[in-house]
Amino acid sequence: EQLHEMRGHTKVVTSVAFSPDGQRIVSGSGGPWGDKTVRVWSAETGEQLHEMRGHTSRATSVAFSPDGQRIVSGTGSLEVD
Repeated sequence: EQLHEMRGHTKVVTSVAFSPDGQRIVSGSGGPWGDKTVRVWSAETGEQLHEMRGHTSRATSVAFSPDGQRIVSGTGSLEVD
């Protein structure tokens, strides 16, 4: 059963992860057609909470820190942000 359709990325989403407490979802848009953004969503409502721009390449991986306070993303340009 689909709970939410989260709209915001304008290109392919290549990575998603839940926060440790299950309250948020982070997604990254990567691949050859990625929009180079990382977005944070409410897992309960599907609402977009934050949009992070600034990658010079595609955001290909995302993760929360163990305490859920930070997000890390990797790109196709050998950067970790």
